[in-house]
Amino acid sequence: MALNSLYPDGWFALGSAALKARDTEKALDAFTRAVQLDPENGEAWNNIACLHMIKKRNKESFVAFREALKFKRNSWQLWENYSHVALDVGNIGQALEAVQMVLDMTNNKRVDAEFMERVVAEVERMSSNMTPTMMDKNLSPNQECSVNSQINIWNGLSNAESEVAKSREIKHLVDFLGKVLQKVVKSGNGADIWGLYARWHKMKGDLTMCSEALLKQVRSYQGSDLWKDKDRFKKFAQSSLELCKVYMEISLSTGSRRELLAAEMHLKNIIRQAGSFVDMEEYRDLEACLDEVKSKLESSSLSA
Repeated sequence: MALNSLYPDGWFALGSAALKARDTEKALDAFTRAVQLDPENGEAWNNIACLHMIKKRNKESFVAFREALKFKRNSWQLWENYSHVALDVGNIGQALEAVQMVLDMTNNKRVDAEFMERVVAEVERMSSNMTPTMMDKNLSPNQECSVNSQINIWNGLSNAESEVAKSREIKHLVDFLGKVLQKVVKSGNGADIWGLYARWHKMKGDLTMCSEALLKQVRSYQGSDLWKDKDRFKKFAQSSLELCKVYMEISLSTGSRRELLAAEMHLKNIIRQAGSFVDMEEYRDLEACLDEVKSKLESSSLSA
């Protein structure tokens, strides 16, 4: 390289050699020189992004991945790494777009449930901060928020306009999250995804669809091994508790006893078969939930 420092392939080769030698700083410097000479070297940009990612330099990694994706758009692995960095820098819209690209490229087979849980939790947090005023107001067309403008989109607006713009952005993200989750559940990706889908329906205020998704999650855990597997029972019990809580919410809002009766039957069946797990906290939670359901049934019977 001392003889010809303007040779991008040479810098790339030097970076690759430094990577093998685990000299990350020298590798980063070499790949950076490579893209300075050849800005369209997608592989070098990808290596820069991954090195920054390893060093927890999320902002630098995010920028480098964006450059890499201009030239390497058909790599689902690159999109997956980009989704993680996008979430780490707080750009949920870009994270969801990246997840959608991974799903498209892998026929919905590549799903990181743990990562999706992080995305859902972040959207839940944002959604919970929306006030009724923010939900009710409308923006004019030229104030419409796009997913890609998530960062600093509210600068220059009045407080009222900023609240409405923020509301639009959050609702856009909630809807986008739903589209991604709908693709995932159709490919049959297991109990965890049904649980996330239920949480999305709850964000949307649809308790009936939330209960249906939770019921599918509960059924995903059922099987002959359930009553022998402590970890599986724990997840099954937690999902069942969530389901019964939603049943109680539906009953409270509609005045119907049907959901309470369904919750009572479900809880009784679990407790009857879960004799091996009586020492677990989840078992005691199920018993407490059954007592609460019975109490609500008795009070609704008296009021009826």
